[in-house]
Amino acid sequence: MSKFAPIALFTYNRADHTRRAVESLLQNAEAKDSDLFIFSDGAKNEKAIKGVEDNRKYIHTVTGFKSVTIVEREKNWGLANSLIAGITDVINKYGRVIVVEDDLILSPYFLKFMNDGLEKYKDDDRVSSISGFIPNVEEKLPETFFLRFFHCWGWATWDRAWHLLNNDVKYLLRKLRFKSNYFSLDGSMGSYGILYCQKVGLVDSWYIRLYASFYLNGKLTLYPGKPMVENAGLDGTGTHCGKQEYSTNLVHPDILPIECKDIAILEDKKARDCIARAFKRNIPHVNYIKSQYYSLKSFLRRLLYIDCL
Repeated sequence: MSKFAPIALFTYNRADHTRRAVESLLQNAEAKDSDLFIFSDGAKNEKAIKGVEDNRKYIHTVTGFKSVTIVEREKNWGLANSLIAGITDVINKYGRVIVVEDDLILSPYFLKFMNDGLEKYKDDDRVSSISGFIPNVEEKLPETFFLRFFHCWGWATWDRAWHLLNNDVKYLLRKLRFKSNYFSLDGSMGSYGILYCQKVGLVDSWYIRLYASFYLNGKLTLYPGKPMVENAGLDGTGTHCGKQEYSTNLVHPDILPIECKDIAILEDKKARDCIARAFKRNIPHVNYIKSQYYSLKSFLRRLLYIDCL
């Protein structure tokens, strides 16, 4: 087995975003030794057909990796179904995977950090994943640290952790009933609310189900002390992320690689507080007021056991 984990790249109808994601991956020294799997979802409607066709023309030109495998869905599976199926296929074959979506721009040291983390903690069941994204924080963070919070903008995992995914949303809501604030990173992320929206069909999120599954199993995610991922999809073109009033910053190419040194395999409370404050700073004031209103409604629903029915 190759010492470099396969990369699963999920794309849809934005060839320009896909190109930027691929070009950033190719800046990683490990790319030439990594197998790349590109999953291309089918068009949801007539409006999306041209974008999907243009995107597929581009992905068939991709080179520079150890191998490139393209999976084109005939119909629109949606991101959740496409991602769950794609990751399952790759991870069942290789036992580990690095997951990237087409609107991400990766640091030249992203693949090194992912592969180093996968190797270092491959036999440690306390660790479920490695994430490359953190928001911009005002405080200095450790070079690496662990959180019970899981973020999915550029991440990696093993088969042992991936198979923890529980799709029974009512069960997840019951178990998180009075743990919602910590689960939602002190209210900065609205994670419990997204899980409730999943239950009632307002969203279809693979991420929230996986994060809840990791959280309830007490798993930890390894993070870098500096952001290694920029989300270029916050420009209003994405399906699941609308236009944001803030941006994410990518580490500069001349920054040294993040080293996976020995650290305590425990949640770093100080780092957690820093990350929560950073996410809260990104919430517009009017949205914060709305979030407090919805938090109260959520509490009443949980108190009356309505969420879990």
